[in-house]
Amino acid sequence: MTDDQEDPGPLASARTSDEPASGAPEPGTTAPAAKARKKKSFGRELLTIVVAAAILTLLVKAFVIQVYRIPSASMENTLQIGDRVLVNKVVYHFRGIARGDVVVFSGQDSWGPDAPPPSGNPVVRVADDVLSGLGLHSDQTYYIKRVIGLPGDRVACCTDGKVTVNGVPLDERQYLFPGNPPSTFNFSKVVPAGHLWVMGDHRSDSDDSRYHPDAPGGGAIPENQVVGRAFLIVWPPSQLRDLPIPTTFQQAALHAGAAGAAVLNVGGPALAAGVLAVPVLLLRRGRRR
Repeated sequence: MTDDQEDPGPLASARTSDEPASGAPEPGTTAPAAKARKKKSFGRELLTIVVAAAILTLLVKAFVIQVYRIPSASMENTLQIGDRVLVNKVVYHFRGIARGDVVVFSGQDSWGPDAPPPSGNPVVRVADDVLSGLGLHSDQTYYIKRVIGLPGDRVACCTDGKVTVNGVPLDERQYLFPGNPPSTFNFSKVVPAGHLWVMGDHRSDSDDSRYHPDAPGGGAIPENQVVGRAFLIVWPPSQLRDLPIPTTFQQAALHAGAAGAAVLNVGGPALAAGVLAVPVLLLRRGRRR
């Protein structure tokens, strides 16, 4: 190096002191402040996820699927006391109620007790309507039974020891409680329009259509009081199974002139959508980061 050349010195290739170093906080901020801001953002997103999941769960419960607990022995051995069943609330928007379906229904306008009249306080009335619509509160009494007869059917017992529907005998061994007769007494009823004849599988311990001859419908329950179809036992794990329509209700003679419809389990996809919502939101957050 000659005397004319200037020695660049050790700082020639170094970063000037007024440039922020890589990884340093932006001008005007400190590392703790940036960390606090990220933590606050995460808290907001987590709260959004929780609120969205709660709202979706309530909507599914109100309009698609709801869990009901079995309180009595009237449906043994199909359903045991304490079992939890999933009830599909939308299936009957796509097909009619079928013989053999296990349905949950309100005792309103049939077996009772009827719900009390609405509150005179408009605020309380609106709150009750909202909570009832979301399935969080109800003054009604709900029952679960098996559909035996549809509107216009003649349901009778006993011919050769069997229940008959329009003269067609039912082989009820698939679901009837072991040792139970089809009925402890004889009866013959024509199901009124807009009503259903329902019976428990534990005939000797079931308060069903047979025992309400003086109720509106003569013991049959209104179709418009049906909440939905019980299609799956979800608790306890030892009882986990579906609730298909027994084969005896698929006899051709029972469906003469009637269109049979397959059961549409439309509640499953909606429930799955709710379960998948949380990881999708988390994935979106990860991508933004």
